[in-house]
Amino acid sequence: MQLAESTLPDRIIGASYSLAGIVAVAFVIAKLTKRSKLDAIPTVGSTTWLGSWWAGMTFVTNATDVIQEGYHKYKGAPFKVSKLYRWMVVVSGRQHLEELRKSPDDELSHSEVVNETLKVEYTLGHDVHHNRYHVPIIRSQLTRNLGVLYPEINDELVTAFEETLDLKGNGIHQCERGTEWKSVPALHAVQKVICRTSNRIFVGLPLCRNPDWVALNIQFTLDVAKGGIIIGLFPKFMASVVARFMTSVPGSTRRGVKHLGPIIEERKKCLEKYGPAWADKPNDLLSWLMDEAKGSEYQYSIESLTRRILTVNFAAIHTFTHALFNLAANPQYIQPLREEVVSIVGTEGWSTGALAKMRKIDSFLKESQRLEGMGCVGMSRKAMKDFTFSDGTVIPKGTLVVVAAAATHHDDEHYENADIFDPFRFSNMRDEDGDGVRHRFASTGPDPGRFFVANEFKSMVAHIVMWYDIKLEDDIRPQSLRIGTATVANPTAKVLFRKRAL
Repeated sequence: MQLAESTLPDRIIGASYSLAGIVAVAFVIAKLTKRSKLDAIPTVGSTTWLGSWWAGMTFVTNATDVIQEGYHKYKGAPFKVSKLYRWMVVVSGRQHLEELRKSPDDELSHSEVVNETLKVEYTLGHDVHHNRYHVPIIRSQLTRNLGVLYPEINDELVTAFEETLDLKGNGIHQCERGTEWKSVPALHAVQKVICRTSNRIFVGLPLCRNPDWVALNIQFTLDVAKGGIIIGLFPKFMASVVARFMTSVPGSTRRGVKHLGPIIEERKKCLEKYGPAWADKPNDLLSWLMDEAKGSEYQYSIESLTRRILTVNFAAIHTFTHALFNLAANPQYIQPLREEVVSIVGTEGWSTGALAKMRKIDSFLKESQRLEGMGCVGMSRKAMKDFTFSDGTVIPKGTLVVVAAAATHHDDEHYENADIFDPFRFSNMRDEDGDGVRHRFASTGPDPGRFFVANEFKSMVAHIVMWYDIKLEDDIRPQSLRIGTATVANPTAKVLFRKRAL
């Protein structure tokens, strides 16, 4: 939806971008010529204002190499790199990681980093950022209900794969091997399956299967990311106007209301008529949000609840595509994964308990995450006040601090043959060191839905190896795209699927 073209004349848009550019340049010069409190921390690249600005420009396309250089040069010690408008401090080593992980949100905040990156106050809304009541609901009720809801999760996953792959003549209940391979756009297929499976327990049937609802939620993740970039080009005082007229987020919300509005209205009527524990009350995220929001007229509104569901979907549509590429690129590992699934499901059935015992599949996902992950940095935080590490390093208020994740993960001192994909690396570690949490795919972290994501991803791998043969189109694993600090799975690459013989 091109709201900008239909709402503002082109010349006004052009003038606005010009103004944003002038303000940005003035801001950069003022910011980088001012003596920094970060002077005591060594720098990768130039420290002059012009050199820092140029380093920030090159960082957009070369972030991984810049951080790798700093990691080797200052190994174990913090260093800083220049982004376009500010410095970013990079740390490594177990002590720094532990102190970063244990720091409270009012000292080093993860949510404020997300807000700065995506401009959450303007893309998802002021209330979503400042009243995050959905987070404890996801952390507690969703996690607590995973076992009860798993039959629905698995049913939707199976159906979504069957309908998305659409392997003609090779239905899920047939035992014959398919004779033809089908080329499938990997990222698109993964997004559809994850969106449908997640929404089965977010909003339930039949909406989770509605093609427009699925397309809306997939597109919404892109709208928010693009909206954050566009808003970031302008001065802060213009943010609300830019968000309203130059991003697609408001239109996406209205589109979502058309789908969710009638469902919310019907549930409100049932709550009024039968009370909070009515017999057929759906056990899903929408019901939990409505229960929590009922005391607030605004939170209980259709628009507010819709925006909240879209927000949770934005967080839920993670990329599983790296793991899918690794599976297709390494067919020699499919059989041992398949044997693990057959053995465990044969005695446990399809359940969260069964998934918990699938150590090889868990390890496969964690190893895929180790080698690719979602970027070259991790554990991003913003200092809400001056913060001092135990080694005396001071992080001034307002500074971004991150961990050199990719450099650490590719370091032979931390992982044997670190550059080699070893899918059972972490299951072997669990066998040697005991069933430690740190060797599992869903380890500690700020994501409240990580246990749901882990169960969803493990189910996807298990389902694929049980029911399909899979391979790459040309036997070469698609290269990931690196944009700034982010690592993105190749969005156009395809994978070949075929129904396997049972």
